[in-house]
Amino acid sequence: MTYSNQILYVYIHLINFRDQSLKKSKIKLLKNHWRIIIIGGGQAGLATSYHLKKLGEDFILLDEGEKIGDVWRKRWDSLRLFTPSQYDGLPGFPFPSQYNTFPTKDEMADYLGEYTKHFNLPVLLETRVIKLSKTGSSFNIVTSNQTFTSDVVVICTGSNPSPFIPDFASEIDKNIFQTHSSQYRNPDSVPGGDTLVVGVGTSGVEIAIELSKSRRTLIAGKPVPEIPYDPFRYVPWFNWWFASNISTIKAPFFFQAKRFFKGGTPLIRFKLTDLDAAGVQRLPRVSGVKNGNPLLAGGKEVSVLNIIWATGYKPDFSWIDFDVTDERGWLNGERGISNVTKGLYYVGMWFQFALTSALIGGVGRDAEFVANHIKNYRR
Repeated sequence: MTYSNQILYVYIHLINFRDQSLKKSKIKLLKNHWRIIIIGGGQAGLATSYHLKKLGEDFILLDEGEKIGDVWRKRWDSLRLFTPSQYDGLPGFPFPSQYNTFPTKDEMADYLGEYTKHFNLPVLLETRVIKLSKTGSSFNIVTSNQTFTSDVVVICTGSNPSPFIPDFASEIDKNIFQTHSSQYRNPDSVPGGDTLVVGVGTSGVEIAIELSKSRRTLIAGKPVPEIPYDPFRYVPWFNWWFASNISTIKAPFFFQAKRFFKGGTPLIRFKLTDLDAAGVQRLPRVSGVKNGNPLLAGGKEVSVLNIIWATGYKPDFSWIDFDVTDERGWLNGERGISNVTKGLYYVGMWFQFALTSALIGGVGRDAEFVANHIKNYRR
């Protein structure tokens, strides 16, 4: 490492961990060209940083948050991971919790911060990427602080880039409170009264059960598949091994399932019967609006005071100024390597290689694969 880079690493370390109050206007880097730039400081970005640092690569990680782990801190208060702690660690640093316990979202956020400190990863916070473009063999990254260039870019912005709410939601009566599940915090964050949760995925089911303790709650939508037993209660090592090594894109059935899993995972810790036990009324999917109220498939209106859209997420790579996505809007490539743009990589997407690719405990393998490929990449 050159003398100037040594100074830069120390400077970034001070920015991230000794003076969180430093204003953006005061952040000035000693150079703007890097061999590798990682975009996104979640688990995928940190795992990729770990492996690139082991390989001695010249890189920096950009993240728009004020603190590492903020993406977890902003989720609903009662959220717990559905994988036990022994499968919630990143490479080289196991999650510090009792075996077979399920970490809270704040525990996970703190762990990511400690991970960054432990390995002294070069992270630049409060730096939002505005535009990514390409000129010849170099990438140009315009951020809220300055413009960078690099030979390689790794996109680690996660599998849930942008909340999805159907367009017809704008036609619903303005007196009905509406929010997306990504903005939900706890029952007190939603006004009192009958509440409709739209979406019967993991988030929708968990939120509906929590709300049912304090109000009449309904849930609408086509349920996602559910695993009929708790996969981590009995022989958890086998279930994780199966999800990591058998449920991969190499297996014909799971290769076809890859398209489905880009939209989410099956129900694991909670089941549909848990909704019934909690008194949550199950309804068909919401297909539109009638008289300002949600309209169900079949033509029935639903009168409620609140709606929580647990309708998942959609890809949003509009900040990339060249064509890199498939017909569904997701990054086009194989195992994290873009097949349309040389030097562009990604980590942390659903079913990137296996069912566990977007999970904290599974992202490390994909990050290592991508880091090794980058190591051998030459312009």
